[in-house]
Amino acid sequence: METGMARRGSPEARESRLHRGTNQSGMRDHNERLVLSLVRQHGSLAKSDIARMTGLSAQTVSVIMRELEEDKLLVRQAPQRGKIGQPSIPMALNPEGAFFIGLKIGRRSAELVLIDFLGNVRAMLQNSYRYPAPRETVEFVSAGIKKMRGELTPAQDKRIAGLGIAMPFELWNWADTAGAPREIMDEWRHRDIRADIQAQCDFPVYLQNDATSACGAELVFGQAGAARDFVYFYIGAFAGGGIVLNGRLFGGPTGNAGALGSMPVPGADGKPTQLIDVASIAILEKALSAKGIDGSYLWTSPQEWGEIGAELDDWIAGASQALAYAIVAASSVIDFEAAVIDGWMPLAVRRRLVDAVTDAIAGIDAEGLKLPIVREGTVGIHARALGGASLPLSERFLIGPTTISRSA
Repeated sequence: METGMARRGSPEARESRLHRGTNQSGMRDHNERLVLSLVRQHGSLAKSDIARMTGLSAQTVSVIMRELEEDKLLVRQAPQRGKIGQPSIPMALNPEGAFFIGLKIGRRSAELVLIDFLGNVRAMLQNSYRYPAPRETVEFVSAGIKKMRGELTPAQDKRIAGLGIAMPFELWNWADTAGAPREIMDEWRHRDIRADIQAQCDFPVYLQNDATSACGAELVFGQAGAARDFVYFYIGAFAGGGIVLNGRLFGGPTGNAGALGSMPVPGADGKPTQLIDVASIAILEKALSAKGIDGSYLWTSPQEWGEIGAELDDWIAGASQALAYAIVAASSVIDFEAAVIDGWMPLAVRRRLVDAVTDAIAGIDAEGLKLPIVREGTVGIHARALGGASLPLSERFLIGPTTISRSA
């Protein structure tokens, strides 16, 4: 009966289950993904808890959890004894159950991150540049993956379940704004970066817009609290964002929903401009350059900018006003519970920006609207890279909190 195929429960079968394909027919069983999603959300759960939450029979839950334990995706916790009956045994995610690689291709830097099944960062590499070039980016990724995999044990290496790329769509359109040679940026128009990297990997590679990926990181790894509908802004070299509806990342038919950087806002002269032209960190760097100050540390030292002075004050004033209008405008379409702001900046700067946005919203006529709570993101400067790593995690093991764009 089992000739020519791996015996169910054997090491070969378990490895096959871990490395199933990326098509819908090849994903893990829906109920297995549901159990993994619930355990991730709650930290640890007993079989009885999962049966109650899902409506699945105790026998079905028992079979699922036994198989997930055999796959080394779940591990047993200390028994919990109640007043009566047998002690319950909570199950938690096994950090060693799977590993994921995330790649952020930004306009001023690239990051490569390796995380475990819990989302803990196991390794991270960064490459800063004046502008992104396809060939150098692929070389950075190739060398970085080799280095990361070389530091894993053979057993860990076999459990790399995928790589996710977080990058701006139509990167070539930002040549002038990024101060990059147009001929170099035009190379991105004709390169399928996902295919280039897939050719070097023996695990699936995914692609998503960078700001949307950052939003996905907040959803999967952050502390979103009870909010199931929120608008998200990531302030990097350029401002962007994402949208979460009913607890799921909404990418739209092209994966470009939540392109908040393009949202019209009032400019300094009162005329409409785009959010990206006011709230981006590149605007702060430009102001510093106008004063003869080298602002490259904005990209190389995102955790500590030091004392900047009036240029930072002016940038926060302009960015907060623009973000306030963007939040109010977004709220006229969907009554979001929260507006989350994160970015490539020190925590103290992020706090100042969020406070300034809250104050600016109070001065806008929002009659007839229910405005969201404005709060800081909880993932931080590496949200885009972690969002990239969340793509294979979500696609292969969870109940779809993110949406995958499959076009370069």
